Amino acid sequence: MRTAALVVGVVFLVVGVLGFVPGVRQGDLAFAGPHTGALLFGVFAVSVLHNLVHLLFGVLGVVASRWAGAARTFLVAGGFVYLLLWVWGSVVHEGGPLPVNPADNWLHFALGAGMVLLGVATTAFERRRGQYPGREQQGV
Repeated sequence: MRTAALVVGVVFLVVGVLGFVPGVRQGDLAFAGPHTGALLFGVFAVSVLHNLVHLLFGVLGVVASRWAGAARTFLVAGGFVYLLLWVWGSVVHEGGPLPVNPADNWLHFALGAGMVLLGVATTAFERRRGQYPGREQQGV
């Protein structure tokens, strides 16, 4: 679980940094808004704010990876946040502070579902191995 949170956090950090790199990012990078015109890898709409959100999630993942409970919370809660972004992007299409396009929406869905599944699966796996106690073992 801790490793999963660390890997996800590092991926977010890398994507956040790459969003600022000309050549990896095409187009002019605006601070925020639905129509920044910048595309990461020529596919995903990005802005300075969007990149900063990725960097924030990356830092949260790396820090959370130090503790099993925090790692699980990062994966599950962060996954739900990305699923909410998917719903928002699918309904709104345009507007708001973050640029989104259909590729972003599907990536948000995959990230959200993947993070939630990682959090749930790694918790179950570690409980089986006796490394992450359940409520009954904690006296709760």
